[in-house]
Amino acid sequence: MVSVRTRSLLLSVILIWAGCAREKPTVAGASAAPPLRKVIFQSDWFPQAEHGGFYQALAKGFYREAGLDVEIRSGGPGVGIKVPVSTGDVDFGMNRSDDVMVVASRGLPLVMVAAVFQHDPQALMVHAESPVKTFKDLNGRAIIASVGMTWIPYLQKKYGITFDLKPNPYGIAAFLADPSAIQQCFVTNEPFYAQQQGVRVRTLPLAASGYDVYHTIICRRDLVRQSPDVVRVFVAASIRGWRDYLDHDPEPAHAIILQRNAQMSREVLDFSRGELILRALVTGDRELGEDVGQLSLGRLAQQLDVLLELKVVDSPVAIGALATTLFLPPASPR
Repeated sequence: MVSVRTRSLLLSVILIWAGCAREKPTVAGASAAPPLRKVIFQSDWFPQAEHGGFYQALAKGFYREAGLDVEIRSGGPGVGIKVPVSTGDVDFGMNRSDDVMVVASRGLPLVMVAAVFQHDPQALMVHAESPVKTFKDLNGRAIIASVGMTWIPYLQKKYGITFDLKPNPYGIAAFLADPSAIQQCFVTNEPFYAQQQGVRVRTLPLAASGYDVYHTIICRRDLVRQSPDVVRVFVAASIRGWRDYLDHDPEPAHAIILQRNAQMSREVLDFSRGELILRALVTGDRELGEDVGQLSLGRLAQQLDVLLELKVVDSPVAIGALATTLFLPPASPR
């Protein structure tokens, strides 16, 4: 026969067990969400539509859903990208594929993990009445451009021409004042400002010359080796952001861009986004297997061959050391 004392002890044990059982779901629920991983992304210019997909992913919580607390840092003249990424001061950056190849061949531990632009939005802008109709017509003229760009020796060698360079002031006042001026530009940007001033312009996209580089997401090789899951979810959330920005309401991204860039306007954002869509700069040509974020190692190898031929890169480098497609989703069906 069980004593009163024994029954009381058993009842206490049962009550304690029941209380623990009730508390477990609450404790598990509170700790189910791990802390967000802090990630810094360095853009290549001041906030603008050319970064719209990243800001869309930030504004709509795509990064947070992926477990990331992403900080987007603005670029601008003199703001480095490649060195901060290679040293780990920032986790990811945005840069041209030819620039990445050059510095990586010289020792910086960088790797391209996704494309931002399938095709280069950079072009040469001329006045509508300019006699410059083709790249060959650049012979003997002067171009306002950033010194050191690889497209410069490429054009000169391919078309057998020479031209002088004038420093890029990162504005178009000098261009507007001189009907004979030729200026490096983005097709998504400077033509809008020229037209706003009543100046009709034409552009010669550099991609039309055959020099068609990617604009890419880069990170350091150690991040790929040590935190592949971070790379994978950052790339996936960024691609999701770009699809959403181009296919749906861009207002979430535009609100942040306008807040962070006092020189930006909705008119410019609408123009730039429209050009990104019209020219398929982000989505590329599905018939060629291009899509948001996709990289072609074969195309990158061809770009590297050009850099070797121009002696911008001194010795061959394995493409696998410069870029990877491991973190990319399959291209969307045609």
